[in-house]
Amino acid sequence: MTHAEQVRKILLALLLGGIAFAGMFPFFTFPQAAMVAIIVLMVTLWTNEGLPLAVVSLLPIVLFPAAGILTTKATTVNYANPIIYLFLGGFLVAIAVEKTGLHKVIANRMLTLFPSSTRGIIFALIITSGLLSSVLSNTTTTLLLLPIALFLTENVKLKMRLALGIAYGASIGGILTPIGTPPNLILMGIMEEMGMPAIPFAKWVYIVSPLVLVMFIAVGFILSLGLKDMHIDETGLGKEPLTTEQKKVVTVIVGLIAMLLINAPIKPYYSGLGLSEPGILLSAGLLLFAPPFAILNWMEDKDSIPYRIMFLFGAGFAIAAAFTKTHLAGVIASYLISFSHMPLLVFILIIATMITFTTEITSNTALISIMLPILYKVAEQTSVNPTLIMLVATVCASYAFMLPIATPPNAIAMSSGVVKIKTMAAYGMVFNIIGILLIVTIANLFWVKVI
Repeated sequence: MTHAEQVRKILLALLLGGIAFAGMFPFFTFPQAAMVAIIVLMVTLWTNEGLPLAVVSLLPIVLFPAAGILTTKATTVNYANPIIYLFLGGFLVAIAVEKTGLHKVIANRMLTLFPSSTRGIIFALIITSGLLSSVLSNTTTTLLLLPIALFLTENVKLKMRLALGIAYGASIGGILTPIGTPPNLILMGIMEEMGMPAIPFAKWVYIVSPLVLVMFIAVGFILSLGLKDMHIDETGLGKEPLTTEQKKVVTVIVGLIAMLLINAPIKPYYSGLGLSEPGILLSAGLLLFAPPFAILNWMEDKDSIPYRIMFLFGAGFAIAAAFTKTHLAGVIASYLISFSHMPLLVFILIIATMITFTTEITSNTALISIMLPILYKVAEQTSVNPTLIMLVATVCASYAFMLPIATPPNAIAMSSGVVKIKTMAAYGMVFNIIGILLIVTIANLFWVKVI
């Protein structure tokens, strides 16, 4: 990219940000309008790559205090959010998997279990990622599967599809159980707080399974389009017995998964160990530097850690904090009351669309924490079933496929270096629309009868 092209892209981002501010200012306060303008500026720069991803991700530290949205301290604290250390720990494990060649062993054994066609492997990765994410963190699942997928082919286009398949599969599978993703747990907690009947574990799986299944099929089919001439070849690597180093990594991974499963609460039946999941992941990653493992060496492996994605996470959390501080999400949600007397189909469509696209630019955990109590109050003032609209919002909070800041799996796919933001945004827009239409359809035809 030439200097002139870069200047044009930056000017375009500034222009769009200015237009957004001018359009929002008559309806919102100055900090709220400035917040929208900064988001538009950052999303444009992320998309057109006018500035490096890490540089754009650090802009909130400068722009939020300048606009009076957050102080510098309140902004920078988000760049040390615990989820960032969960990501760091998981990525250290992933580096060890790749360094020892364990991903080659796993990849070749996968080829014996699933069809070795491109479509077969894409579906295999999506389903594996989704099912693992229903009981484990989608961040952990994506980190563990990504090195395997990237080994399967040297074709960059195919690598991109496989990386997106894992990321999207993790987001889709996360809704399959109440413990699959934080928004699900928040919904269960708020329902208990409001005195609403809890959704039993088995019933939850029953009502969301059709949506998960259809989304798996839709994502797998679309990601495998246009790949007829591409093949995944069985290289023969990784068929020999595990080396000592590989066995050490397997031991850490098995121990990690066991700890995560034991630690996970299954309310109301089991409260879990109560340990910090980021602490568990980071402990596993740090353990790989120490004897008797000693797989990782800081001087050798520090350059493999994607610090730019850690900054990206920080930007996402800073935006979420700014949403809360400026009360922007609450203001937007208050407008929902005026739509609540519309036909149920239309009202659910409005909620699904608003949550899906809002969560692209802010933490789904923060958004759903703000939105669920508001939706409960909206339901109280109308004849709408509160459980129905709250479940729709919760699912949509996990179905954000367009931007890397939307979910950790998206960010991790970006860290692979084979996915461009433009590509993710293009596929993500399609899957967002498909997800919205499916959720609205299933909610109106199925959920409304069983909830």
